[in-house]
Amino acid sequence: MSEEWRSRGYLPHWEAGEVGQTITFRLADSLPASVIESWCDELRSLPEEQRTRERRLRIDRALDHGHGSGALAHTAIGDVVERALLFFDGERYRLSAWSIMPNHVHVLVTPLERWTLASIVHSWKSFTAKKANVLLAREGLFWAREYFDRAIRDERHYGNAMGYIAMNPVKAGLCTSPEDWRFSSFWKGRCGGDG
Repeated sequence: MSEEWRSRGYLPHWEAGEVGQTITFRLADSLPASVIESWCDELRSLPEEQRTRERRLRIDRALDHGHGSGALAHTAIGDVVERALLFFDGERYRLSAWSIMPNHVHVLVTPLERWTLASIVHSWKSFTAKKANVLLAREGLFWAREYFDRAIRDERHYGNAMGYIAMNPVKAGLCTSPEDWRFSSFWKGRCGGDG
């Protein structure tokens, strides 16, 4: 697969073939559109790279405050998402780490062979949205339309990404150690190691 940029009109995505990437996707109700629009207005005067970085930092901070329904904190929903992430591990992608937060998900994944990042994320979101809506006895949009992705540049970046994913539940005040967060590749109760 050749490398290429693509966009659905909101965020650019880089299809890089068998390159590790961090992915973050969030619940549709985790951030009101009006908040994101106001940030865009506030940051408009910054250079594009700085604007993108600042916008991402603001989104990360807001997500860690747990806005929205927090549907992923329900054990049954977290379990559906975790099983979906693990289902094609080793077949369509290599899953290195994940953390399912109450309103968003962090994943470190490497697409395999002909599988694109877009097809992998679509599969996760489509399957889990249907199952979650049934479990919650609701209808409508479950996940936000877009996701954030970032290609892993080198071993140091890989280590930083692993650390970020591990520590996100701790940073958000949900537990005191990465091993205590149930829906994470770092959970101490996971059979066969820590992810």
